Amino acid sequence: MGERSPAVVPERASELAVQLRSVLGKLRRRLREQGARDDHTPSQVAVVLRLERDGPATVSDLARAEGMRPQSMSATVASLQADGLLVCSTDPKDGRKMLMSLSKKAERLLREGRAVRQDWLSHTIAQRLSEKEQQKLVATLELLHRIVDE
Repeated sequence: MGERSPAVVPERASELAVQLRSVLGKLRRRLREQGARDDHTPSQVAVVLRLERDGPATVSDLARAEGMRPQSMSATVASLQADGLLVCSTDPKDGRKMLMSLSKKAERLLREGRAVRQDWLSHTIAQRLSEKEQQKLVATLELLHRIVDE
């Protein structure tokens, strides 16, 4: 590894962190624009993504996981149900509890949205970056993995 100058590295690292957060924020917004077809709130999106990642959950579990009051989560869940994105079923382990899970419609919309964003990003990389720049991007991604992987 290269030598680090205590006076220079923290300043450079700080500036790199600012630039990295800025560019990743712009990329996130551009990706969101590509797949955006609905008007769901951030809370609604968070619930859908949590159910996709963690599987069925009660409204109370979702509220706890998202740091919301159960009443607020109930309203969020109700609107997602009204949109046909969530289905409710009895918990097989405890018949008194109701589990929320993603509907087939929600799963389809998630797949389609990701496909649109993937296509946009693939096309943009191919159109805007030369082969040499794409190789640099590979090296950059390796560095980003080192930053985030524990």
